[in-house]
Amino acid sequence: MSKKTTIRDLAQAAGVSVTTVSQILNGKGQRFSSETQQHVLKLQQQLNYVPDFNARNLIMKSSQSIGVLVPNIGNPFFSTFIKGVQTTARELKYIPLIFGANHDEKIESYYLEKMIERATGGMIIASASITTETIDSTLKKNEIPYLLMDQNPIVDGDRVQTNDILGGQLAAEHLIKLGHQKFVITMPNAPTANLLRRVEGFKLALTKNSISFEHAATIVYSPMTKAGGYQATKAVLASHATAVFAINDEMAIGLYKGMRQQNINVPTDISIIGYDNIDLDEYITPTLTTIQQPILEMGITATRLLVNRIKQPLIAPQVTELPVHLVERNSTAKPRS
Repeated sequence: MSKKTTIRDLAQAAGVSVTTVSQILNGKGQRFSSETQQHVLKLQQQLNYVPDFNARNLIMKSSQSIGVLVPNIGNPFFSTFIKGVQTTARELKYIPLIFGANHDEKIESYYLEKMIERATGGMIIASASITTETIDSTLKKNEIPYLLMDQNPIVDGDRVQTNDILGGQLAAEHLIKLGHQKFVITMPNAPTANLLRRVEGFKLALTKNSISFEHAATIVYSPMTKAGGYQATKAVLASHATAVFAINDEMAIGLYKGMRQQNINVPTDISIIGYDNIDLDEYITPTLTTIQQPILEMGITATRLLVNRIKQPLIAPQVTELPVHLVERNSTAKPRS
């Protein structure tokens, strides 16, 4: 087994000091001639030298890594979001460490502590259950930059969000335009702040069209998953609504299965509109009408803002709101006469 090349081996081969090699490899070798820089970099390739990451961390007090905490890695929304994070982190020379804690505060705290121990440069937090106390006692105390996604109600700090009120309005206006007058909204028992804003927008659109939300809309509570949508089927049908606003696409897809088992046709018998525009929406039958969030762009933007904060700790709070819009497909239609 061949011996691993060390930084000392590389320095000796190049005829320079270890400090010189370290600075050149870390992009801080501007004070050296271009010939010296090229010589060191060429020898690095020839000798297959890979920097000792742990040693570098001790010297630089940074791992060039960012932590990403999401509620559920398996959720298609977060899968796309993470793709945006990974692409941008790689471009910016950072390593993303992805964690899913399933809304468990103990697991979230554990991951946060371990990432701090490993000198993680900053945190993207998409979890809704991280509290102000955790932010203050763990991240701020250790001077760890962080960015919050719109699922989290904390208003302090950098943030990426979408206009959920507008999203709810667009969903309601689409259904009203088709002629629907009786609606069901499916959502979880403990909705996050962004979900409540979607319902608020839906209510605003109904009111604008002289439709009483209290009389025209029923809320059915169920987990925000495909299984949750499926489980909500009987309650949805019992409401005698002609249209469903599923608070996310996963619930809408679960409803499809329930409706088929009850011999209910979508959209002939009942219209369904979702929220997010995950990639599955175009591959189910009928294709799902939904409110599109720019999920990939959310991951890209979150990563850029966090790295910007890491490099410039004293800049003003960064808040970016991204647009939403209606994607009309085949799951919504005029109600039966």
